[in-house]
Amino acid sequence: MRRKGILAIGICALLGLAAPFAQAAQLRGVTLVEAEDGSTRAVLDLSKPADYKLFTLANPDRLVLDLSGSSLAGGFRAPSPNGVVSGLRTGKPSENDLRVVFDLAAGVQPRSRIEREGDSARLVVELIGGKGGSAKAAPARTIEDVIGRGERKLIIAIDAGHGGKDPGAIGPTRKFEKDITLAMARELAAQIDADPGMQAFLVRDRDVFIPLHERYQRAREAQADLFISIHADAAHNKAAAGASVYVLSLRGASSEAARWLADQENAADLVGGVELDARDKNLAAVLLDLSQNATMRVSDDVAGEVLAALKGVGKTHKHQIERANFVVLRSPDVPSMLVETGFITNPGEEARLSDPAYRKRMAGAIVTGVRNYFSVQAPPGTWYAARQGTLGGSRQHLVSRGETLTLIAQRHGVPVNSIRAANKLKDDTVRVGERLTIPLAGGAMAGLPE
Repeated sequence: MRRKGILAIGICALLGLAAPFAQAAQLRGVTLVEAEDGSTRAVLDLSKPADYKLFTLANPDRLVLDLSGSSLAGGFRAPSPNGVVSGLRTGKPSENDLRVVFDLAAGVQPRSRIEREGDSARLVVELIGGKGGSAKAAPARTIEDVIGRGERKLIIAIDAGHGGKDPGAIGPTRKFEKDITLAMARELAAQIDADPGMQAFLVRDRDVFIPLHERYQRAREAQADLFISIHADAAHNKAAAGASVYVLSLRGASSEAARWLADQENAADLVGGVELDARDKNLAAVLLDLSQNATMRVSDDVAGEVLAALKGVGKTHKHQIERANFVVLRSPDVPSMLVETGFITNPGEEARLSDPAYRKRMAGAIVTGVRNYFSVQAPPGTWYAARQGTLGGSRQHLVSRGETLTLIAQRHGVPVNSIRAANKLKDDTVRVGERLTIPLAGGAMAGLPE
């Protein structure tokens, strides 16, 4: 065993101090994100900045990270393999230090930086491919990880509302919304991970406060295909009951677009694979608008499926999807929804939301809705996409309030006659809650004349 290279980085992170920190930092979680260029990013969530040392080893390839004066937080869970990282282990090289070992599928050239977040910090380690180009992706370890070459899992980001210093709404028997949402999020994550084509990413996996904008940013960093924010509603009327599903309002989308285009840091990000800072501002606005429109369209469709599934569990507060200017739903490129699982201010619903069996049924309904959508409209290259096609080159659309057949046809980019023929409609009348088959472009019926 020999060291292939040493990158000794002794940093008193962001504080400019030479002395070690008085209190131990805790490693609370690790997220692995694979980039399109083949590189992999490891993001380590730390309770506070820490000195660290980074080096690589060969035969087999590994990256070793030593965190001075650090330990593992309770409930720490190693992430699933992703990108060039085929596994992650932790140990104690000395009494007061923590060692994190990344098992690699190929050699890498690491780059690292510390980012402060209030009193806590994130250590970001970029794993760049060595000689010969980008690092190769890690092989699947089990058939559940990837079934067939190139069939990735859908990443579902789950955001447990509130947390830490923000308890959220409080029920009649002093149940806190932040605790209900975390329990529901964990149950939802367990059911998503049990699906062979999906993988959960918990935005908040413990009782900690996370700023609203950072929640959807974490989902973007995890390259999530869908973002679901979990909440428990509150009302002065203690008889108010039922679940609700929200998507972003047009007002919220417009304000977020303006913020992205005005913020230099956001303008340097990628939207649809185009670097906005390298383009004309008007073109950037058009690209962002296209990205947001597509994202909101998917959000509407998935939310409709989830709402329909929730109606099988119990009463819903409204019969249709609701729209609101929620900050957590503002990601321009990750379809997002917010699910109010019930009214914690209603004594009966507070008791149900505190019941693990009820939470299991509700989480099951959410997963069913998500599965129903992706079973017919899966992103290319996913496990679901490989098993798509049983409907003969079509997708499904759940009719929402205010929609007409013409509007639905425009949304999906297919002729009205194609939808009529696919669903054997006698006229253009559609009903709220009706499920329509939408022939895909290039399908057998897509070329019918108007």
